[in-house]
Amino acid sequence: MSKTYNIFISHSWEYSDAYDLLCKMLNEKSCFFYNNHSVPKDDPIHTNGTDKQLNIAITNKMSNCHIVLIMAGKYSTYSKWINKEIDIAKNDFLRAKPIVGIKPWANKQISSVVKDNADVIVGWNTNSIVQAIKDYSL
Repeated sequence: MSKTYNIFISHSWEYSDAYDLLCKMLNEKSCFFYNNHSVPKDDPIHTNGTDKQLNIAITNKMSNCHIVLIMAGKYSTYSKWINKEIDIAKNDFLRAKPIVGIKPWANKQISSVVKDNADVIVGWNTNSIVQAIKDYSL
C-alpha cells in the first residue's frame, strides 16, 4: 500500500499558474498519493483576513504536513509570506518540516532564500519532485 503524503506548497499567489501546474503534475503521477494542505488564492483568510489570521492558518495547515514544497523563483526572495512560511516550517514545530525547493521551468536563477533554507533543490520535473518528497518527508 502506498503512503499518502501531506504536503504544504508554498507559493506566491501572484504566480499561481506555476502552483496550478505543479498540482497537475503531482495529480497525474501514477502510484503517488498526496493531500494538499496549502492555502489557496481564493481562501477567505487570504482575501478578507488579517496577517495574524493568515499566519495562524498557514501554521495550522502546515502542522500535519510531512513536507513543504517551495517554488524557488527569484520572486520568492522578496515575498513576505514565502519568507514567513520558511520560518514557520523551520521554527514553529517540535521537528522542523523538510523543505524542497523547486526550480522554475527553464530558469537558471533561483531564490537565495529558498536555496539557503531548502533541504534539497530539484528541477521542474515530476519524477525529481516526487522522489524528493519520498526521500525527505517526515
